[in-house]
Amino acid sequence: MLEPGQVVRVAAVGDLHCHKTSQGHFQPIFAAAKAESDILVLCGDLTDYGLPEEAEVLVKEMAPAAGLPTVAVLGNHDFHSDRQDEVRQILIEAGVHMLDGDAVELEGVGFAGAKGFAGGFGRGTLGAWGEPAIKAFVQEAVNEAMKLEAALARLRTARRIAVLHYAPIRATVENEPVEIFPFLGCSRLEDPLNRYPVTAVVHGHAHHGSPDGQTSGGTPVYNVSLPLIRATTPDRPYFRIIEVSLETD
Repeated sequence: MLEPGQVVRVAAVGDLHCHKTSQGHFQPIFAAAKAESDILVLCGDLTDYGLPEEAEVLVKEMAPAAGLPTVAVLGNHDFHSDRQDEVRQILIEAGVHMLDGDAVELEGVGFAGAKGFAGGFGRGTLGAWGEPAIKAFVQEAVNEAMKLEAALARLRTARRIAVLHYAPIRATVENEPVEIFPFLGCSRLEDPLNRYPVTAVVHGHAHHGSPDGQTSGGTPVYNVSLPLIRATTPDRPYFRIIEVSLETD
């Protein structure tokens, strides 16, 4: 445990899309994370097709980061083969704190996580009106927002980070084709972040979005999708570092 007044360095990245032939591809990321941070956060789409075999490759790729506390949420790709429970269990057995409406405290910082879901932003947020399929779609977004809120409510730490795969605000999906904005995140995820203020929010999913934004309450939001990080900071192509001071207010 770090002492009050110290700074916790959180390395955050999403959208690794690890597949069966990724051996050796991600080891530099995890080696750098071990050297440069106190905690690693993985923001979903850890695998490409949601296969246990891909998760097993990823766990081997994580070997250089052995001993580094790691937090993760799943993404939509991790659900593709309907084997998400197996993927999650492989990562749990490797020591990763998997969050799905859960919270964990590490090094004096609280982490609350959920996958999130789609649905659009602001006045364009899809409402539960019309066909049963639309109502079910909207209910999924509501359920994910409720998961995030339940996780945030459990935390008692002064410093808290929300971990998502889908974006909670429009600003960090800007630069993507506007036609796909509704599938990149949902404003329903922002509501819990305003009710339970956090230090920062991290998400992935929008590979060509924008790296920075903020909630309507002023909380920083970081898009840490790996393709975006590599495009915007080619000299630091691995992850976003977020420094969290443990200084008491």
